Amino acid sequence: MPDRGGGPTGPRIRVGRPSRRVRTLLMTLGVLAVLAMAFVMFAGFWTDWLWYRSVHYSSVFTTTLWTKIGLFFVFGLLMALSVGVNIWLAHRLRPPLSAMSMEQQSLDRYRMGIAPYKTWLLLGITSLVGLIAGASASGQWRTWLMWVNGVPFHQKDPQFHLDVAFYAFDLPWYRFLLGFGFAAAVLSLIAAALTHYLYGGLRITSPGARATGAATGHLSVLLGIFVALKAVAYWLDRYGLAVKSSDFKATGNWTGLRYVDANAYLPAKTILFCIAVICALLFFATLWRRTWQLPVIGFGLMVLSAILIGGLYPAIVQKFQVQPNEQAKEAPYVEKNLKATREAYGIDGTKVTDYPGTSNTKDKAELRDDANTAASLRLMDPNIVSPTFQQLQQVRNYYGFPSNLDVDRYTKDGKAQDTVIGLRELNLQGIPKNNWINDHFRYTHGYGVVAAKGTTADSEGRPVFTEYNLPSKGDLGTYQQQIYYGEKTTQYSIVGGPQKEIDYSDDSGEKTTSYKGKSGVSLSSPINRAAYAVAFGEPQILYSGAIGEESRILYNRTPKERVEAVAPWLTIDGDAYPAVVDGKIQWIVDAYTTTNGYPYASRTTLGDTTADSLTAANNQRAVVAQQNQVNYIRNSVKATVDAYTGEVKLYQWDTKDPVLKTWMKAFPNTVKSKDSISPSLMDHLRYPQDLFKVQRELLTRYHVKDAQTFLSGSEVWQVPDDPTNKSGSAVPPYYLSMKLPGETAQSFSLTTTMTPNGRDNLSAFVSVNAEAGKSGYGKISILKLPTGRTVDGPKRVQSQFNSEPSIAESIRLLKGGDSDIEYGNLLTVPLDGGLLYVEPVYVRGGDLKYPLLRKVLVTYGGSTAFEDTLDKALNKVFGAEGSTTPPSDEGTTKPPTSSNPTVQEALKDAQKAFDQGQEALKKGDWPAYGQAQKDLEDALKRAEDAQTKADKTSGGSAGDSSKSSDKSSGSG
Repeated sequence: MPDRGGGPTGPRIRVGRPSRRVRTLLMTLGVLAVLAMAFVMFAGFWTDWLWYRSVHYSSVFTTTLWTKIGLFFVFGLLMALSVGVNIWLAHRLRPPLSAMSMEQQSLDRYRMGIAPYKTWLLLGITSLVGLIAGASASGQWRTWLMWVNGVPFHQKDPQFHLDVAFYAFDLPWYRFLLGFGFAAAVLSLIAAALTHYLYGGLRITSPGARATGAATGHLSVLLGIFVALKAVAYWLDRYGLAVKSSDFKATGNWTGLRYVDANAYLPAKTILFCIAVICALLFFATLWRRTWQLPVIGFGLMVLSAILIGGLYPAIVQKFQVQPNEQAKEAPYVEKNLKATREAYGIDGTKVTDYPGTSNTKDKAELRDDANTAASLRLMDPNIVSPTFQQLQQVRNYYGFPSNLDVDRYTKDGKAQDTVIGLRELNLQGIPKNNWINDHFRYTHGYGVVAAKGTTADSEGRPVFTEYNLPSKGDLGTYQQQIYYGEKTTQYSIVGGPQKEIDYSDDSGEKTTSYKGKSGVSLSSPINRAAYAVAFGEPQILYSGAIGEESRILYNRTPKERVEAVAPWLTIDGDAYPAVVDGKIQWIVDAYTTTNGYPYASRTTLGDTTADSLTAANNQRAVVAQQNQVNYIRNSVKATVDAYTGEVKLYQWDTKDPVLKTWMKAFPNTVKSKDSISPSLMDHLRYPQDLFKVQRELLTRYHVKDAQTFLSGSEVWQVPDDPTNKSGSAVPPYYLSMKLPGETAQSFSLTTTMTPNGRDNLSAFVSVNAEAGKSGYGKISILKLPTGRTVDGPKRVQSQFNSEPSIAESIRLLKGGDSDIEYGNLLTVPLDGGLLYVEPVYVRGGDLKYPLLRKVLVTYGGSTAFEDTLDKALNKVFGAEGSTTPPSDEGTTKPPTSSNPTVQEALKDAQKAFDQGQEALKKGDWPAYGQAQKDLEDALKRAEDAQTKADKTSGGSAGDSSKSSDKSSGSG
């Protein structure tokens, strides 16, 4: 049917054309611009493919890519067809003659204007909506893969009795399809209505009917589809109530059905579904009735019903049925929420034990002995001593340590030792001269492990290193020391070519090396070099003579970055930690599977829940979350990254997790079985911090199992702020080898404290067995303090430390000059019904720019000590006999007395050295203080030897003697 309109076109105006040379030049520039843009896009794709192939996870790249491409084309094509067909149909159903009105005469100009371009306009509109829809759909690749590969949880929700997999895997995909259907229906409706209006099928001001019969039928069908989709939405909303979040005054954040949901919203959604189905049928019936009267009435009734049944009725039920007796009405639903939340976060097996908070033993000497075995009290705080490692073990300026070191366990002579460990990584800011060759070719890697005993300091407050110097040597044996992949290694390096790399320097001079690993991407191909030159914005990669046939480019070098790339469905723990395993340095990374669709389980925000005083100071420790809002989490994968080769291995840790099984179906052969974990690697695996932080946050409310107690809020706890600093952030959990009441041996644990909501006394001590591979791993224990009396929490203990007059005076003296005090981790250890608090105190000042352990704070049962060593502090707190030196009121130790003249002379020298040390301490003169300490040690040793000789002569036994301080096993 021809378009209406026409008329004279008018005279043609000839416009001068550009010359042939200009046209050729413009065409050439246009082609080059298109090719350049195409190559930029190709470079990004090609370098990604090369990287995934180099780490042997190309299947992840291809599976993800083809899924995105498939979703893009399928849903883009569906949207384009939906809109395009309706535009074409509306054009085909246009009336043959236009009404004689000003409205239609005005539209004639537009009809004539687009007549020559109708096909191109149709293609343009459909292509645009198709591209937008396809791009949106490709972002749902995770939803699609989980729906296609979903495995059952074998757990059913308590309301609809459907497997949890329906909510975790199926419902999100159905919601996406529903949203896509709504978008297609609305866009088709708008496009069809505009086309009908343009060609006269719809009229606003023209005389006669406002719409032709054909337009009425067409638009009615589209409206019927929209209302039918609304009916589907009402039906899905019924199941959505099981995973719906809402604010509940009694509990705060709430997920799942409450009384009003089950007794008002649920029947309302069912009724609205039925009304919407009837309304949709009325719209479809317009094809025969050619009138909108009944459908419009039906649609109005549906809207009114949605307001009355879906909004007003639930409000009435809440006001007049629930609020007068809320606890009784909500209790059955709270019990469902309690059970589901505890299961979803893995805290259902938590053991809660009443703990008195005060000692039951009157014999303090016995308690003193128990304190030695209750825990391996860690005095080296890994979050403070990094500058000390830097100063004593950096060796070269182009090496550096992370700002937060890690705690691990290593065995020597059959005994496990808590160890503070860090890698000497590359620090580009410290290289002699920054240029492209130095930054990316010569200085490419770090070198060696540095480790120290966690429980000991030397006589000067320095760490007792068990692995030290360059190359590193010590207790860890022989291993590959070059570190090409690490937490501080964020830049790319080009290795293996003609340009030699700086390996390390020793007394004999600078050593060079050339990378022998198979990691990275080969740059032997000109295409690869060009692609990386574009991708990294570095044209020298294309033509530099420092790149040869054997050159390889290394990038994506941080452990968390590599694990996230090869497993984009995992959430990555914020703290990757190194370990020496089978002669190699391995980064160990904990990874989680999560979902937001566990029915009745309350949600948590990972970014907020895992934040503490350490993440506030170091963003690198933040969790890498694929989904920030979750209500199910499992530590399902343990990953390793080789510090030399960059090889990434994923190990299945939770063999029962259905979410991991789903992803393993989607990406087969990417995750190794748990049996593949070697015993030597198992020794270094541990319970992850971020998971424990999520669980402890949930345990502030979900440690109770009784619905009435939960609703009353009387047992709500909170994670206390870190008392050792003024960040106002939560105290981090601490790794510590300790034994709980009733246990016979220490186990590596992750611990934290809880306080009542809004108060500073202690509510509970929470710990989890963090020793992987051992029985009891992952078992959470809560020692619950009595509510009838006050037991001091961390903040109060810290306040007591600071307010004790003698301690305050000692701290004031330590702060003399330009010195600063830094408080280490405040460790809490259960001991004989009471709680032992231990806190190392570091001094940083004078010429020293790094902290040294100078004092130890200890409190137990109201007794507090501030001494040079942990032993002295424990002796003072427990009043133990036979201590190496008697405790002093001022927290320092003075020499003992004797009647032997030689001993007296030596003790006078000791007293003199002691006084000189105190004077130097006041002035912040650390070299003088160190010399005074050595003189004091020598004098005490002379007194000891003289007294021993006298005792032998008289047949007696040696009296009180002073023991010299432990020496560092490693040299700075």
